[in-house]
Amino acid sequence: MAATGPYGSWPSPIDAALAASHDGRPEFLGRVGAEIWWTAPRPAEGGRRALIRRRADGTEESVLPEPWNVRSRVIEYGGHPWAAVERADGTPLAVFVHHPDQRLYVCEPDTPGAVPRPLTPLSPLGGGLRWADLRIDTGRGEVWGVLEEFTGAEPTEVRRVIAAVPLDGSAAQDRGAVRELSGDRHRFVTGPRLSPDGRRAAWIAWDHPRMPWDGTEVMVGEVPESGPFTGVRRVLGGPEESVCQAEWAPDGSLLFLTDENGWWEPRRLPAGALDGPADSGRGLLVGPAAGHVTTDALCTGREEEFGGPLWKLGSQWLHPLENGLIAVVHGKGTTALGILDPETGELVDAVGPWTEWAPTLAVLGDRVIGVAAGPLGGHEVVELDTRTGHTRVIGAAHTDAVDPAHYPEPEPRVFTGPDGREIHACVHPPRHPEWTGPEGELPPYAVWVHGGPTGHAPLALDLEIAYFTSRGIGVVQVNYGGSTGYGREYRERLRGEWGVVDVEDCAAVALALAAEGTADPGRLAIRGGSAGGWTAAASLAATDVYACGAISYPVLDPMGWADGGTHDFESRYLESLIGPVDEVPSRYLQRSPLRRADAVTAPFVLLQGLDDPVCPPEQSERFIARIAGRGVPHAYLAFVGESHGFRMAGTLVRALEAELSLYAQTFGFPRTDIPPLELAP
Repeated sequence: MAATGPYGSWPSPIDAALAASHDGRPEFLGRVGAEIWWTAPRPAEGGRRALIRRRADGTEESVLPEPWNVRSRVIEYGGHPWAAVERADGTPLAVFVHHPDQRLYVCEPDTPGAVPRPLTPLSPLGGGLRWADLRIDTGRGEVWGVLEEFTGAEPTEVRRVIAAVPLDGSAAQDRGAVRELSGDRHRFVTGPRLSPDGRRAAWIAWDHPRMPWDGTEVMVGEVPESGPFTGVRRVLGGPEESVCQAEWAPDGSLLFLTDENGWWEPRRLPAGALDGPADSGRGLLVGPAAGHVTTDALCTGREEEFGGPLWKLGSQWLHPLENGLIAVVHGKGTTALGILDPETGELVDAVGPWTEWAPTLAVLGDRVIGVAAGPLGGHEVVELDTRTGHTRVIGAAHTDAVDPAHYPEPEPRVFTGPDGREIHACVHPPRHPEWTGPEGELPPYAVWVHGGPTGHAPLALDLEIAYFTSRGIGVVQVNYGGSTGYGREYRERLRGEWGVVDVEDCAAVALALAAEGTADPGRLAIRGGSAGGWTAAASLAATDVYACGAISYPVLDPMGWADGGTHDFESRYLESLIGPVDEVPSRYLQRSPLRRADAVTAPFVLLQGLDDPVCPPEQSERFIARIAGRGVPHAYLAFVGESHGFRMAGTLVRALEAELSLYAQTFGFPRTDIPPLELAP
């Protein structure tokens, strides 16, 4: 028989240290000969990213020891930070970005005594020359990728080009030895994809004020024996069409993902379509004069996404196979790994317990490898044998550190918001195998707001959620208007309405849970980080729905953001989210949580990384100064060495325990197993 105790007070084997140890997921898969490599989080090792290899015999090992940290800072969110090839003698040669200095290094992991050697020079500006989305060209003895180079002290004084770096180390001290390939016509570029015959390169580009989910262009250039690309031209995309990936198929056709019809869908530019002259009328001109290319639709009418927001360069939602089939990550709300026949449109999904597939794929013969998670298992490396349909976990396997009966049982739901609009959410009720709440008591609930805001809360096991639900605190993740995964129309509900639609949708879901008797209306909380921190803070200032809030590394002053207060990639993001600042300055002032700090009356904790270049601590410090002495219980925790999104185990533990202590003090349930959070008046 279950014991009875107040919601929030239940004991749980999922402590903050356990939740922190499972933070993050494998990323950036790649094939190296017969091996599969990826990067993996290491919270206990200072939050570094390790480079992992799975050998052909199934054993896993780290390619690089501590303190090597394989992570790029290009556009601050990074991109594919490594590349490797198998040489003629069967040993790998790898190139990677080391996070502290952002230099490229080359290593030979199977050579005894070999240590990584730098390939690129240090830079006094911007924390170094930055690199991402890498490819090794063994024929030329180079590694190709995106170079992000700061030209001044301001975060927006930056240029990005596709560039080539010699593998012999001749550029390690000489910026002049770096060969630029694309020119800097565009503000943003992805890494190049080489056609099967090596004659052409394709890449994606866009410019301010657009974000990559607003509009991008697919560029193609000829690859000469030496020098930069020639004959560069736009072949696909435009200001109101987002192409999030372009990839050559083995037959020379160009596969791409476009949302021209309102959903990111796969299409194909046939082989040979690029062989005509640039003025042939097939849209091969550079710039606005370009016409439209005739392409083949490969899988239409499904009203689901085959792509996503390009926050990290090198993200992959599709991968061609040598037999002509295409591996795709697709879905609406949740995602699946499927195999698409481009000739018939037939799509067959992999079978398994996974409901969330990350945008990273690798192919090894007839096998497709991805990273997936489900409601009862964290992210792991999964292999699909396309001949048999059999799936198996081959790396980073999820293991249950506690009885899964302590995990929540998520319930995807659709709520009704203002004007009858649909709001997608996932409800995680309290769950414990040995405890239940007192009869007549309703549980407290925390509304979780994802970041972005052009992002999505996945349906996947998260021990941070289980940390709360196993103690008797419900969680609801809200994919408010503006979220990805539900088509462009849903995504663009936030256009001009950030700070309104997101706040309204979260409140509508919270109040609906209270009205139906699922949640205690007097014990609702809101929490979020980054853009989710903005929504959490704005909600505390604009509504009386929540009894408290947990705000992490937030945007608090959009006017400051628009005036050079953030990094280049998102420096003009607010033009679509709120509006051009010179046209609607009043919106920036009216929606600012910083400027509405006097309206905040609910207790809160504010968590901030002191090295955050995206949401600098200055805004949080000003917010706290506005709150201080007003009688609002609050705490401000700042973390040295943390950037945008916490990665160190100690920080993750402190943040979780502080949030739980806030809830205990606000909602009135006992907790003696965590340090009390000191709330200032």
